[in-house]
Amino acid sequence: MPTVTVDSAKCNGDSTCVSVCPVSVFEMQNGKAAPVNQDACIVCRACETQCPTQAITVKE
Repeated sequence: MPTVTVDSAKCNGDSTCVSVCPVSVFEMQNGKAAPVNQDACIVCRACETQCPTQAITVKE
């Protein structure tokens, strides 16, 4: 199962990851992205590549 992490210090809260994730792994919590549905991750890495602050890491 993949592990999705968000570095909250880097996250600018623009919600790009929420928009680009095809399986709804993320939701916004207190103005920051949170990987609330990691089990659904298909390791497409769209969130990782589209994050403008490189706050997201996906590990297989």
